[in-house]
Formats: sequence, structure tokens, C-alpha cells
Amino acid sequence: MAGKSTGKPNGSGGMKLVANNKKAYHDYFIEEKYECGIELFGTEVKSIRQGKCSIKEAYVSVDRGQAYVEGMNISPYEKGNIFNRDPLRRRRLLLHKREIMKLQGQVQVKGYTLMPLQVYLKNGLVKVEIGLAKGKKLYDKRDDLKKKAVMREVEKDYKAQMKF
Repeated sequence: MAGKSTGKPNGSGGMKLVANNKKAYHDYFIEEKYECGIELFGTEVKSIRQGKCSIKEAYVSVDRGQAYVEGMNISPYEKGNIFNRDPLRRRRLLLHKREIMKLQGQVQVKGYTLMPLQVYLKNGLVKVEIGLAKGKKLYDKRDDLKKKAVMREVEKDYKAQMKF
């Protein structure tokens, strides 16, 4: 049947990246990663499916045994009229209680922070990948930039050698 959807976007096994937080990898060392669901309303899901989501300024907080993502911008759905919610509202993350308690303990004791790293669609559900992060110092950032520059040079030289 022509035009019938298989439910898998772009043939990528059911996973479609919506938003990525590259700045988190630049500013923080990511120690652990967790995949979690997010509590959304219908128009927010439709807006995310259109790719209108940003997590650049977002962070995760733990409050009264619940994890929340704050500062995540989901643009209002054009056809949502009165059903649209505040684009920057606080949204609850769906994690197991023991994971929340573990993360809360590490944030309080060891000085870590929780950052959203990616928002993606997985088998039709909106998922958020959060990372337990520790801040980088300025010299760590410089070292990373130097390593990237060296890797680019090595790859460039390798490609030049492969041509001949």
C-alpha cells in the first residue's frame, strides 16, 4: 500500500532525535546517563513531533521525591489555541523512585548537577536523556578543544593519504 506508515520515522528503528544539548557536553563532564519519560499534554507532544523543542537553557531539579525539568522550551502548537500550555512550564520526569533518590543524593553530597542531554521520540513516546554532570574548569574546556583540533587534523591527513 502506498503512503502507509510503518510507525518508524526515517527507518531509524523507531528513534528520532528532536533536541540535543551540545553545550552540556562542552561545559560538563557527563558521568552517568538515564533515559526517562516526561509528563506532557497533547499539544506539547504534537509540537515536539514537529521538532519545536529546545533544551539549551534547561536543567533538572529534584523536589519532594519527584524529578522535574525546568527551562525546557516547547513552542506552542499552532492549531492548539486554548489547549496550549506555558512553553517554559515545569515538567515532571518519569523515573523510578530509587533512581530519583540516588540522583538526589549525588547532587546534594558530591556537587553534581542534572542536565537534559537529548529529547527524542522512541517507539512513539517522548523520552528525555538526562545526565549526571560535574562542571568543567576553563582548562578542561581548552584541553577538549585542543583534542578536537588534533583529531580533525589526523582525519584530514588520513583522508588525504587515502586519495592516493
